[in-house]
Amino acid sequence: MTDYRIQQHPILPIPERKPLEFFWSDQKLTAYEGETIAAALFANGIRIFGHHHMDNSPQGIFCANGQCAQCLVIADGLPVKACMEVVKAGMHIYPANGLPELPKVSQVPAMQPVREIEIPVLIIGGGPSGLSAAIELGKRGVRAILIDDKQRLGGKLVLQTHRFFGSANAVYAGTRGIDIATRLEKDLRAYPSIEIWLSSTALAVFSDQKVGVLYHGHEYVIVKPKVLLVASGAREKFLAFKGNTLPGVYGAGAFQTLVNRDLVRPAEKLFIVGGGNVGLIAGYHALQAGISVVGLVEALPECGGYKVHKDKLVRMGVPIYTSHTILSANGNDKVESVTIAQVDEKFRPIPGTAKSFECDSILIAVGLDPVNEFYLKAKQFNLPAFVAGDAEEIAEASAAIFSGKIKGLEVARFLGLEVGEIPAAWYRTSEILKSRPGKTLIQEAPEVTTGVIPVIHCNQEIPCNPCSALCPHGLIYVDSRDIRSIPVFLGNSYCCEVCERCVVGCPGLAITLVDYRNDPDFPIVSIPYEFTRETLKSKDVITVIDTEGTPLGDVEVISTHSIPTSDRTLVVQVQAPKEIASRIAGIRIQEAAVTQPLAEYVDHIADDIIVCRCERVTAGEIRALIRQGYRDINEIKTVTRASMGACGAKTCTAIIHRLFREEGIPVDEIIESTKRPIFIEVPLGTFAGANGQEGENK
Repeated sequence: MTDYRIQQHPILPIPERKPLEFFWSDQKLTAYEGETIAAALFANGIRIFGHHHMDNSPQGIFCANGQCAQCLVIADGLPVKACMEVVKAGMHIYPANGLPELPKVSQVPAMQPVREIEIPVLIIGGGPSGLSAAIELGKRGVRAILIDDKQRLGGKLVLQTHRFFGSANAVYAGTRGIDIATRLEKDLRAYPSIEIWLSSTALAVFSDQKVGVLYHGHEYVIVKPKVLLVASGAREKFLAFKGNTLPGVYGAGAFQTLVNRDLVRPAEKLFIVGGGNVGLIAGYHALQAGISVVGLVEALPECGGYKVHKDKLVRMGVPIYTSHTILSANGNDKVESVTIAQVDEKFRPIPGTAKSFECDSILIAVGLDPVNEFYLKAKQFNLPAFVAGDAEEIAEASAAIFSGKIKGLEVARFLGLEVGEIPAAWYRTSEILKSRPGKTLIQEAPEVTTGVIPVIHCNQEIPCNPCSALCPHGLIYVDSRDIRSIPVFLGNSYCCEVCERCVVGCPGLAITLVDYRNDPDFPIVSIPYEFTRETLKSKDVITVIDTEGTPLGDVEVISTHSIPTSDRTLVVQVQAPKEIASRIAGIRIQEAAVTQPLAEYVDHIADDIIVCRCERVTAGEIRALIRQGYRDINEIKTVTRASMGACGAKTCTAIIHRLFREEGIPVDEIIESTKRPIFIEVPLGTFAGANGQEGENK
């Protein structure tokens, strides 16, 4: 059986891990200690985890975040989410086909009383905002419990191998997300007043102002905080298209989890839907993991993410189709191809524009919704509560870090501590970090063709300033009053000493150096490169590309090297004709053949568009009820079971609202669905303490 684990990566170390054996449908397979069941199955080439009981449709991973329950398997006789459960030696795992029979209970298990814990502050979420808030509280000796449902702290930071944008002084801009996570965790663990519960999930906020928590995955405990801080991040939006539930259709977070956390290659040929930062960055991560990226579609006329992220993809050979949408994922039991089409100004597919591409995976990155139900319930029940990071407002992780810092001080002040006035400049910085991309200016080629010229290929207003701190002579300027301004080179061609710090340190890999000193007609160009060194060697002939993805020509590599501040970014030096030297922005990584459409259009294979993944309810069924006069989502739920599945309406609610909009129903006529008191599924025995009280996991 083929091993789909990543054996080599330009940024991530490949750790030594202890192998163990487990069984999938009685077949012996190998996993690594600490892997989730989902990662172990993917590493062994298994993509289908079961079949739905209603229509026998194949089920696979979608969110890899414990939210959707699509990856359910039967492990040692019990149903578990494969993305959350760690594989154990000798574990026997079977697909969850239909409604499997669960083991019979012959006697009532021993019960334990439910522990109740009082604490000044409970923080839900150990991502960038939760960690930053906890650090501020820890500095002031405030007792707090921080809970997170993963095995390590950091949230989505642990999936981000790229350098972060934002302010170098305020939020670690210029540092890779994986390293920011490590740094924040180390800082937090220095404060003994903060208790950390890993693999622990908040279940609900109750009317008596208590919070139910699944501690360490096995024990139900009640926490009574004076203040609740919700830093639970965001969940990915679902998208309605034919074939959207086929194995091989993933959320971007699931893809990044498998690749960057689990070091598993979940695809050979990937297609991306969504041109925000999440989709653009995930495409870059795929290329770094040796996965071909066939293309990316964005329904808007321009990608909503940072232009430097888009530029990285196009100059590496990834076509981006703006004003396009996905029509269908095609295949029987798995994704085999994708069909896209151009859209008009009302986002309707234009007849005759459809084309299909061969791929085995489709990554969905069409936005995020705040995980804010805990905050809303706390406010409803008058429990003092604060909200930070994406749970408050969707933005970049740099904004979440700063947001958490501010909210940590606000919580401390609420508890009566003397924290002083939070500077107004902090709130302004927070708003700048949350801001969307601004104007894009026309990039002008440098007129000077002597000495050494740093060419800044970043021409969009975004909050980012690490480049201004990288030059030892201060030759790159970003206005400190508003770091969204575009960087400017202040020196002349004889000021730069070719230290190459700006080349390797720019988060967008958007700076090159052109050195005319030895040969003005064939200058040396220094290009940032974040792929394995073994794929590029001296005297190799490569294709260089401009910021728009246009090939400029083939040139020979002079050298590849690191500098002391490289932090895993290499410098590739080439010698190029002066006519193209200043236009070179990058190196084509994948060949054009990977991205070519199929010779024939592939017709849609799925019967209809699934809206509710859990209960297999189609858009047509819900639309018919809306046309009959249904306005109460609870009534729609009763008739169709839409939103009654294991995910708790986390993925289908937004699409049901979209169907109302498409049918012209005003928002004030829609009656919202009643929210469940428990937001995550838990075995009933857990609430009675049937699993006992085991040791802590810190």
